[in-house]
Amino acid sequence: MSQSVILETDRLVLSTWTDAAVDEVLAMHSDPEVARYLDVQGRIYDRAKAAERVAGWRQEYADSGLGKHRLTRRSDGAFVGRAGFSQFISGDPEIGYTLARAHWGQGYASEIAAALSDWLFATRADESFIGFAHRENTASRRVLEKIGMQPTHEGTIAEMPHQFYIKQRSA
Repeated sequence: MSQSVILETDRLVLSTWTDAAVDEVLAMHSDPEVARYLDVQGRIYDRAKAAERVAGWRQEYADSGLGKHRLTRRSDGAFVGRAGFSQFISGDPEIGYTLARAHWGQGYASEIAAALSDWLFATRADESFIGFAHRENTASRRVLEKIGMQPTHEGTIAEMPHQFYIKQRSA
């Protein structure tokens, strides 16, 4: 399956997954620091889990037009992480992103989150979207706040405490 570009920013390209990306997802999600806020026990991915997630994101995009996508750096094509929207249990689009640790602290999460917010409201009729971050993940919470999301409530995701946010179309 060939790769299609979803959106581009000054420094990043968000595109659909190919089978070759399983190794990139495996490398990112086998880092315990990346897994820290994603799994209550800090479990890392094995190859089967990485392949399952890539297949799931591809299917979600095919089914709903939403999904987490492959994020690369524009200048050299280096794999940066994954980002996009999923359909949350409530039916709301849910923004999410995970970056490989080598790319933390460079503003990539904020850049792609802002672009995704603009993309969603420009291409879909949704009046809002949600996001959430582990209560202790201050970097991710800052990203959500930086793009204009407002805190709503705390809840539990994957047996961990999370702060939930919402962004309205009019915001």
